Amino acid sequence: MNALYPFHLAFFVRDLDEARGFYGGILGFTEGRSTERWVDFDCMGHQLSLHLKADLQPSAQAGLVDGDAVPIPHFGVVLDMPKWHALAERARSAGIVFVVEPHVRFAGLPGEQSTMFFCDPSGNALEFKGLAALNQLFAL
Repeated sequence: MNALYPFHLAFFVRDLDEARGFYGGILGFTEGRSTERWVDFDCMGHQLSLHLKADLQPSAQAGLVDGDAVPIPHFGVVLDMPKWHALAERARSAGIVFVVEPHVRFAGLPGEQSTMFFCDPSGNALEFKGLAALNQLFAL
């Protein structure tokens, strides 16, 4: 696997305080710079820039992956299995409703992975994948 560089992703949320409670409080991401119109978070080494758009309308589109209707668009992070399990438990404990419950997909195949999908309070879909061996992310 090549060296990884942090990505930057900017997207809209309907309420910055609500987003702070979710991304900072529930997911445990560290808050960075902010103004009254946007806030940055450290998302496991990547930069999320959440911009205020009070009239935000989330997408209701989905694509089919290994039998699951997954929300499109979505973003997330690939984790090792201990971190994935810890995040799934933290999400359950916080009462997060899963769009796709935590489970294994592509079982027994190259690239087998655990996955879960849930939305932030603004309706932005997030996927977190767990891999036993991170070098299997692009396995064919």
